[in-house]
Amino acid sequence: MIVRKAGVADVVALAALRGIEPENLPAYADWVAAHAETHLPFVAEVDGSVVGAAWLLIAERVPSNDSPDRRYGDVQSVEVREEYRNRGIGGALIAAILAEAGARDLLHVTVHSSRRAVDFYQRAGFCHHRQLLLWEPD
Repeated sequence: MIVRKAGVADVVALAALRGIEPENLPAYADWVAAHAETHLPFVAEVDGSVVGAAWLLIAERVPSNDSPDRRYGDVQSVEVREEYRNRGIGGALIAAILAEAGARDLLHVTVHSSRRAVDFYQRAGFCHHRQLLLWEPD
């Protein structure tokens, strides 16, 4: 297995993992290109085929006197093809994202998890945080 940052050549594989329909591929590719600075995709390959992906959103909080650089990350769209699950691929993708976050000196990394994946993220070092609140429209 190889985990690496994805590039332009990976857009079709990324779209397939997301279930993007062929007629929506051009718009998806345009979105990926337009967000290349803020949404970093990583892919996992097995025998030359992309079998998983995860994204790191890099965002900025408003600067303060003590901290002018307040960039943070958010894990998004972690997906591994069903037949490749439970082989450590998701964990390797998260490890790559967290290494990137560390290299970029991000303040923290968040993830919005399904209930099914909470234990997975906790094994990777994520924890519940009492200060993170969520608002959703009615």
